[in-house]
Amino acid sequence: MPLRDGRLSHDIDPSDRAPQDACGVFGVWVPAEQAARAEVSKLTYYGLYALQHRGQESAGIAVSDGSRIVVFKDMGLVAQVFDESVLNTLRGHIAVGHCRYSTTGSPTWENAQPTFRSTDDGGLALVHNGNLINTPELAARLDPGELTATTDTEVLTALLAARGEGGALEAAREILPATRGAFSLVFMDEGTLYAARDPEGIRPLVLGALEDRGWVVASETAALDIVGARFVREIEPGELIACDGQGVRSERFAEARPKGCLFEYVYLARPDTTIAGRSVQATRVEVGRRLAREHPVEADMVIPTPESGTPAAIGYAEASGIPYGQGLVKNSYVGRTFIQPSQTIRQLGIRLKLNPLREAIEGKRLVVVDDSIVRGNTQRAIVSMLRDAGAAEVHVRISSPPVSWPCFYGIDFATRAELIAGNLSVEEIRDSIGADSLGYISLDELISASHIAKDNLCRACFDGQYPIPVEQDARGKHLLEATR
Repeated sequence: MPLRDGRLSHDIDPSDRAPQDACGVFGVWVPAEQAARAEVSKLTYYGLYALQHRGQESAGIAVSDGSRIVVFKDMGLVAQVFDESVLNTLRGHIAVGHCRYSTTGSPTWENAQPTFRSTDDGGLALVHNGNLINTPELAARLDPGELTATTDTEVLTALLAARGEGGALEAAREILPATRGAFSLVFMDEGTLYAARDPEGIRPLVLGALEDRGWVVASETAALDIVGARFVREIEPGELIACDGQGVRSERFAEARPKGCLFEYVYLARPDTTIAGRSVQATRVEVGRRLAREHPVEADMVIPTPESGTPAAIGYAEASGIPYGQGLVKNSYVGRTFIQPSQTIRQLGIRLKLNPLREAIEGKRLVVVDDSIVRGNTQRAIVSMLRDAGAAEVHVRISSPPVSWPCFYGIDFATRAELIAGNLSVEEIRDSIGADSLGYISLDELISASHIAKDNLCRACFDGQYPIPVEQDARGKHLLEATR
């Protein structure tokens, strides 16, 4: 059943949804005397706009003026939730913001972020990117009925808000060492901006500096660029920082055990983001070069599946010497349709988003480059469309290894049973999508292109080796909903 909410979707085929990340997080602190000029709500809006690719279900911003915290959130894209009049009501010198894709809890208003809790001496607002794997254990610390939402983020917020005399910092020192899984957190009380990253550093989190002593925390460096912040450094795995009038104070709540997500390089991060000092765009182009060396083929033109396959297709063309060209045109303005298609025209739906350039591909042997195959429906439709448009041969090249295992750390993959690579061999997948040949980059070559040591990367979706063991009763998107 196609979704009919009219919201933007980058999915070419709604039944073959690409992997979704948990969300994007953003936070900003400026001196109180600069609040009127800095307009932290608008800085946060633009930061979230830059991170929109990480989550499109809901968006929210919380702002503190030093004495109280105001939260505004709703379902939809950042530009749908906020306008000038709303942002003008969110006045203060500290803000946290969030754009969400749900990996724990349903996509409802109650589960939208920032989450907020009143405390004995004020309030606490929190945003979270990632997925906890001991949510039931943490929730057991709370009184029955205390949760008002069904997310791991709500559980964390409730625990941190029960802070007593020590405040948010002391509560974080107590709670974070007992929290397991992937969590890049940005939270605030009335006077201080905080950020923390899990000991494995699975999801990204970076620190930036504004002019005049301001500080920014964001999921990706691209968001820093958009708001004019200078990149300072990554928040380290196992690190907790506090930003206020005293500057940035840092401490460790756990020893670092780096396991950064390898899939950030493949798909999740913006190409203009930098991870561990290396441009994501440069990595993806290099993966394409390596893919060409691993899986060469005689062909007339290399084309990407727009826009996910573009950097790797550039690299493939460079290394292979086969000309790069545009064979598919993507309509960037088409979202989910309100109109339910009849069965007789359902197969035409993909052409709303992709259409072949017949004169460019007719009679050509094509190399089609994309970043991943989930269920295979999209690639099957593209191969068929290219053949119908006159392509002589269609060779598919994928710039990630086969995605064979689900993620429990903040990416909403299909289950293993739904993943085509979890059930079929490469040759069986090739036959299923109707390609003349199919080649995936090897895991070793992808890791090498990232310039990060294999032991410092989470690659569980490719090899099933989970860096943090996940108990069976801690799996599933609707854990807390099932217990209500």
